[in-house]
Amino acid sequence: MSPGRAWRALTWYVKGVLGENDYERYVAHLRRAHPGAPVPDVGEYWRTRYAEQDAHPGVRCC
Repeated sequence: MSPGRAWRALTWYVKGVLGENDYERYVAHLRRAHPGAPVPDVGEYWRTRYAEQDAHPGVRCC
């Protein structure tokens, strides 16, 4: 595997683990399913997501 390909694979993996791709997927969903809806910035997205998790914890380890 070339160094460039290895770096891209590592970057893809780290972004997936950290959840960075979640925002990108959410924005794509909003634009596809709700074209007129305002798109939140990254900070607003994460604040809303964490507030929702705190309000409805469900099953999780911590």
